[in-house]
Amino acid sequence: MTTEDYLALLQQARADGDYSAVIRAIPYANTIGVQLFEMGSQPTFLLPKNKDNIGNPMLPAIHGGVIGGFMEMSASLHLLLMNETATLPKIIDFSLDYLRAGRHTDTYASCQVWRQGNRVANVAINAWQTDVDQPIATARAHFLMV
Repeated sequence: MTTEDYLALLQQARADGDYSAVIRAIPYANTIGVQLFEMGSQPTFLLPKNKDNIGNPMLPAIHGGVIGGFMEMSASLHLLLMNETATLPKIIDFSLDYLRAGRHTDTYASCQVWRQGNRVANVAINAWQTDVDQPIATARAHFLMV
């Protein structure tokens, strides 16, 4: 996909309010199956149950790298949605705390922008499965806004 095609896709998504085609155009997001929906007024990201994302088949549990990648991708997409920027922000650093096993079920993530300057944004990410008040992981990320 060319840059012009991507920009046209992003412009159409913003006009329609449907970002599914934009997410499918990002190879990693498409590979793990990231989806977006509204939960109240907050964009919420979904990592659907997928046997290909299992890291420990004995539990079974989602691979920690998939959880981390999902959370980082969610934060990046959140900034893309909220800021009318044309490109995905570039990650500067990412700090992740695993709190409990990510079971083989749907996983959700929500993001909160703590601070955004002209060049850097600080985002908090929470991932949960059955109860938003019992996260399986939390993360903090800094992004370079380009």
